[in-house]
Amino acid sequence: MVRASPEIPASIPTRTSLRALDAANFFLADVRDGLGPYLAIYLLATRHWNAQDIGIAMSLMGIATVVAQTPAGILVDRTRRKRLLSILAALLIASAALLTVLWPRYEIILGGQVLMGFAAAWFVPAVAAITLGLVGPKALDNRIGRNETFNHAGNVVAAILAGLIGYYVQTEGIFVLLAMMSLVSSVSLWRIREDDIDHEMARGKSSTEKGEEKEDKATGIQAVMGNRSILFFALACVLFHFANAAMLPLLGQRLAQGSSAGASSAYMSACIIVAQVVMIPVSHVTGQLATLGRKRLLLIAFAVLPIRGLLYTLTNDPILLVAIQILDGIGAGIFGVLSILMVSDLTSGSGLFNTTQGAIATAVGLGASLSNAFSGALLQRTSYHVAFLTLAGLAVIALAVLWFFVPETRPKAHQRM
Repeated sequence: MVRASPEIPASIPTRTSLRALDAANFFLADVRDGLGPYLAIYLLATRHWNAQDIGIAMSLMGIATVVAQTPAGILVDRTRRKRLLSILAALLIASAALLTVLWPRYEIILGGQVLMGFAAAWFVPAVAAITLGLVGPKALDNRIGRNETFNHAGNVVAAILAGLIGYYVQTEGIFVLLAMMSLVSSVSLWRIREDDIDHEMARGKSSTEKGEEKEDKATGIQAVMGNRSILFFALACVLFHFANAAMLPLLGQRLAQGSSAGASSAYMSACIIVAQVVMIPVSHVTGQLATLGRKRLLLIAFAVLPIRGLLYTLTNDPILLVAIQILDGIGAGIFGVLSILMVSDLTSGSGLFNTTQGAIATAVGLGASLSNAFSGALLQRTSYHVAFLTLAGLAVIALAVLWFFVPETRPKAHQRM
């Protein structure tokens, strides 16, 4: 592990800051993920774009996010203006969403997706850093679990509101909803008191080391790349997301076969909502249990993925296929909490917490992007069963990498509990 200090004092934030952090996680849930599948519906049904242009628009945000993730992590480690930059990122997404419907020209929509991608890359490391700077590493387990709980609750509410607005009003209203959530999240971020954030602790350094920069720590990403545990953890995460990212799109295509457009949309919404609802309690419980051991819990998340891929091949019943998404909620709920905690453990005392998060997020984003291309090409040449079983096999490899090459990372103070 990359360590530089044996003990990091606890931080005692005000109730106002903690409640504001809850609200920020709730409202940022939809903001940081952008418009997702609703953009495709809008461009097809309202703007009458062709499939190629829709594909370009849908991919731009993801590409921009991948490109920006590592620089975003480095900037979060170096800046003391985390709140201000987070607010600016949220306002940038609000502006891009409104321009998409107020001035829906080809170049404006594509440019808006790029801006959304750059802005979205900021939120994950920034919120994690603000959280660590507020509560300190000793309280991080429960707090990250709470963050993810509010985040998934926000996703459920946003999905329901977007569905209702799209069905009863018009698709453009979904973009206004995104802009409104961006504005409310900005207010929530502003209510976090600046004095409550320990910016050295937010980097993963001890408060006692403020102002100290040793020469051997200045290498930044080189220190991360030279750490065997971090590299194997990153490899396991990439393989996990390579196996996971394409499963839901493949399931959506399979459910669409022989169904009307309305029924297909309903099934897809059900898949998303089922998974997100399950993630709410799973995230909370994971935060509570994380002090007992990170790795054993993360192994559960990795183990349910190949089971999920296998189960998709055993039934054609749409209700059962949607129900299998419960496993997605379990896996993603655990991973969302523990991936942050394990990076915090592995970089404790180094000041590279957010830099490492960004680097791993970049690799994971690339893996997820390649997953969809790989599975699409495989499906075209084989069948849904072969595609799901291949992804399940890759998930088994990810589980093996985590099991054999990634160590338990919980702090020694927790190991005595």
